Amino acid sequence: MTDRIQPPPAQRARAAFSGTDLKFLSRNGGLVALVVLLLINVAITPNFLQMQTLFVNISQVATIAIVAVGMTLVIATAGIDLSVGAVMAVAGALAPLIFLSDFAQANPTLGLTAAIVVPILVALMCGLFNGVLVAYLGVQPIIATLIFFISGRGIAQVLTNGNLQTFTHPGFSYLGTGKILGLPFQGWLVVAIALVAWWMVNRTMYGRRILAVGGNEKAARLTGTPVRRVKIGVYVISAGLSGLAGLIVVAINSASDAARIGVLMELDAIAAAVVGGTLLMGGKAPIFGAILGAMIIQLVKYTLLANGVADEVALIAKAGIIVLAVYVQQGRKE
Repeated sequence: MTDRIQPPPAQRARAAFSGTDLKFLSRNGGLVALVVLLLINVAITPNFLQMQTLFVNISQVATIAIVAVGMTLVIATAGIDLSVGAVMAVAGALAPLIFLSDFAQANPTLGLTAAIVVPILVALMCGLFNGVLVAYLGVQPIIATLIFFISGRGIAQVLTNGNLQTFTHPGFSYLGTGKILGLPFQGWLVVAIALVAWWMVNRTMYGRRILAVGGNEKAARLTGTPVRRVKIGVYVISAGLSGLAGLIVVAINSASDAARIGVLMELDAIAAAVVGGTLLMGGKAPIFGAILGAMIIQLVKYTLLANGVADEVALIAKAGIIVLAVYVQQGRKE
C-alpha cells in the first residue's frame, strides 16, 4: 500500500490559514465590516471624528436598533413584521395630539405622561392584532403584518388630517435631544433595551420558548410550549418597541409627519437583524448582533450621504447588504 502524497508544508499552511480566515470572517463578519467602515470614514469623510458626528449617528441609529431588537425576536420565531414603520407613524401621530390637547395644557405632567404611555399602549394593541392573525387565524406573518403595513399609515394620516404637526415641548423633546453624561439619551435607551432583551432571550423560560418555536415549532408544541402565546408575545414586543421608536423620531424633529415617519424602517430593521446573525428560518436571536447590524446599516448610509452619494444608492447598498448576509448564512450551514 502506497502512502498518500502530502502537499508541501507551505501549501498546507496556506490552506489552514485560509480556512481559519473564512471561519473568522463567517463568525465575526459584522464586526469586521464595522471596523472597515470606521477606517474608511476616518480616511475619506470630512469631520468624521468630531463629537457632533458621533451624536448624529447615535440619534439616527437608535431608532433602527430599537426596532431591530423587536424584529430579531419576531424572526427568531420564523416570522416577519412588515408593520413596524406604520406602527411608528401611528405612535408618532398620537403623541402631539395628546400633549397639545386642552387637557395636557391644563395638566402638563399628566399630559406628557399620557403622550408617552398612550401611543405605546396603542402600538402594543397593533402588535396584538398582528399576533392574533398569525397565531390564531393561521395567517402567514408576511401577509398578516402587510395588512397593518398598508392600513396603519393611513390611520396615522387620518388622525392628523394629513397635516404636519410642529411643536415646542422641552419635556417631550428630551426623548430625542436629551443627554446623559454627555451622550444622547436614546443611545442609553438602546443599551438598556438590548440588555433587557438579551437577558430575556438567554435567561428566561420565555426566551427559550422563542428559540424553540423558531427552531422546530412542531417539536415545541409536543413538549407543551404555548406556541400561540409565544408568537403573540414577540409581535406585541416588536410593535411596542416600534411605537417607542416613533416617539423618538418625533421628539428629534419636534414635528410629526405621518406620511414620512418610519418609511422603509422595515428594510432597515430586517437588514440589521440579518446582518447581526439572525437566521431567517428562526431559532436564533442574537440581540447584540442586531445592534451591531443597525450600526453597520446606519454607517453605510452616513458614509454615502456624507460623501455626496445620492440617497437612492444607499437603498441599493442596504439591499445588497441583506443579500450578502443571507449568502454568508447559507455558507455557515454547508
